[in-house]
Amino acid sequence: MKKRKGPWIVTDSKTVYQNPWIKVREDKVIRPDKKPGIFGVIEQKGGVSVIPMDAQGNIYLTREYHYAVERITTEAISGGIDGKESKLRAAKRELKEETGLVAKKWTYLGIIDPFTTILVSPNHMYLAEDLAHGKSEQEGTEQIRVIKITFAKAVKMVMNSEITHGASSVAILKIQELGRSIKPGA
Repeated sequence: MKKRKGPWIVTDSKTVYQNPWIKVREDKVIRPDKKPGIFGVIEQKGGVSVIPMDAQGNIYLTREYHYAVERITTEAISGGIDGKESKLRAAKRELKEETGLVAKKWTYLGIIDPFTTILVSPNHMYLAEDLAHGKSEQEGTEQIRVIKITFAKAVKMVMNSEITHGASSVAILKIQELGRSIKPGA
């Protein structure tokens, strides 16, 4: 097997670890400098991140303990895309599951690659508006507290590194750039 990946040549590839959430692959390669080497790649299913905004310019975020970073984080409503599910369907499902919110208006904010050197896990970002409240359906692994804050406060939290989740930060700043935060007092 010889496969070109940019200036790299892959001579062999094997999965060294896999569970329902991630797969770790090790590739034997010929590096750009023509020397042999290895390259590790982590594959995680793609996901979505949603920023719900109400008519007054407030947004809803989650506060939850995250095992990997060992702390409670503030972030957008986020989750994985299941199987052949569309990214918009996943966004609607995650919004309902985590917060009980349902949105009539959806704006696609683009895609972000969280860490391009070793991780394949594209994340699609959305702004959700025209909200209706309902009952959440959190999974057994989730203990999510939903908070409602002004959009301006969310921007400050990103700038002060109080919101560190990549897709959440990018989505908030994209919404600001799109001029979605022009509510008085927001």
